[in-house]
Amino acid sequence: MTETAIATRNLGRRYGNKWALRDCTLRVPAGRVVGVVGPEGAGKSTLMNMMVGLLHPTEGELELLGERVGPTSVLERVAHIAEEDALCRNFKVADLLTAARLFNVRWTQSIAEDRLREHGISVDSKVGELSCGQRAQLALTVALATTPELLILDVPVTGLDPLARKETFSALLAAQAETGCTVVVSARSVADLEQLCDYLVVLDGGELRLAGDTADLVRRHQLGLEELVARHLAQPVA
Repeated sequence: MTETAIATRNLGRRYGNKWALRDCTLRVPAGRVVGVVGPEGAGKSTLMNMMVGLLHPTEGELELLGERVGPTSVLERVAHIAEEDALCRNFKVADLLTAARLFNVRWTQSIAEDRLREHGISVDSKVGELSCGQRAQLALTVALATTPELLILDVPVTGLDPLARKETFSALLAAQAETGCTVVVSARSVADLEQLCDYLVVLDGGELRLAGDTADLVRRHQLGLEELVARHLAQPVA
């Protein structure tokens, strides 16, 4: 694996006359659990959608795992779970796994089967009949079965109860510890990420406000994580 999971230089995306993200220069070490925090409209989803090839930059450069995002195979090494529930609810779980296997060259069936068994999810169940927490675990199962080197999750706990949130975060930490993959998680609430992430990225108004090792940032500023993020978000956007 490369030493750097994500590298951007003056990265930006514009919609008409409005910049959703601009002048973002960032270097994230590999093997970290990265929290991307900011209010709605901060640019989190724009950044993540560029990482997975759903959006193209208006300006700047973006590299993942040492490769430029574009006409390369790097996205085969990246898994993505979006905020919106993209699972086909009319599918049976078995059908969903079959489709995922056909579209992912790095698919490992045993990972999917083991995780479903662990969480008591039958392959004969319809996706739409699963609970919200079970669908979250199913989405995570599909992502992990692609054996990613970089796992990107855009607000993955929306709508989950506290227990389901805890289970989802525990699964993420276990997967990262076992595989060494880099995990990037976005959230609107710092509290969702405080016990999960060891690297922090703060966005607001389409600008990068803060980035670095979480423990180093807290120690340097002598503030708790929530207070640290709140102080940087309170600064006026240029």
